[in-house]
Amino acid sequence: MKEKQIGYYFIVLASVVVVLAGIKSASSIVVPFLLSIFIAIILAPTFAYLKSKKIPDALSLVIVLGVFLLIVVLVVKLISTSAYQFSNNIDDYAVKLNVYYQDIVDIANKVGYTITTQSLSDMMNAKQIMKFISSMVQGVGALFTNGFVVILTVAFMLLEADVFVKKVQIGFADSLEHMDEIFEKIKHYMVIKSGMSFATAFVIYIALEIIGTDYAFLWAVIAFLLNFIPNIGSILAAVPAVLITLVQLGFVSAALVAGVYVIVNVVIGSIIEPKVMGKGLGVSTLIVFLSLIFWGWLLGIVGMFLSIPLTIMAKIIFNANEKTKWIALMLGDGESLKK
Repeated sequence: MKEKQIGYYFIVLASVVVVLAGIKSASSIVVPFLLSIFIAIILAPTFAYLKSKKIPDALSLVIVLGVFLLIVVLVVKLISTSAYQFSNNIDDYAVKLNVYYQDIVDIANKVGYTITTQSLSDMMNAKQIMKFISSMVQGVGALFTNGFVVILTVAFMLLEADVFVKKVQIGFADSLEHMDEIFEKIKHYMVIKSGMSFATAFVIYIALEIIGTDYAFLWAVIAFLLNFIPNIGSILAAVPAVLITLVQLGFVSAALVAGVYVIVNVVIGSIIEPKVMGKGLGVSTLIVFLSLIFWGWLLGIVGMFLSIPLTIMAKIIFNANEKTKWIALMLGDGESLKK
């Protein structure tokens, strides 16, 4: 009996490996599809509201996608302009950053550490740092590739939403409860997270404009997008803004920018968002971090953005089957065990 169980688990494990390998090799197809699903989830409430006002489906779809596309086009236009200007000024920023290395060397020598400007420059190559920031900006732009395919898929998903629900009701009657739970939790998370990310980006944009940091809109867009990446997203978003402010306006302004990021992420991310979100996500903090690594490896940067909703979906699916409930338990936050 035990040998049969071991054989069964080996077959399951092998199947999982094959499926993951298939997903990774087909990521160029899977990623736009997943992106379309979650964009459709965000736009669905507005689409449903317009339909409830007796507006025809086709007109509702045109309005929703029209507004969404207008916003995307404006954002892409502003990002591309700022990214082009920033790329052209990389060398200038790198030279200015090198100036601060001497200050670091002087401080280190005063406290008893012997270090030279050259060795510090070798450890922290200013030009490479600026190229890293540039690659981050380009990575944000890469999210908008395959835009036509994504928008077209979103359009069909919104039009098919009601029919799809009926198909699920007929074909998966036993699993309908879990399907509803998946859709509701993901929609709840995506809509609220989008709102909180927008609030974060808006406050950061205003603050950077007041301080006088170059390309404030670009850093605000990066803050909006990276806010979807758990744990490390807000830290990564702060790095370019702080460094650019340092070389442009000096240490005091850079410290002020860093303080703005900390305050905004603590107030919005740690205080307001949990209250608005309501109940916890039901996923442990460790799993949130590990899922970031896993989905990022499997699907690239889009996988990192969608790591939490994908993990929530996996947890609910595992919880629906008696044989995989233990996996759902391992993914959970353990709140039920504390009672």
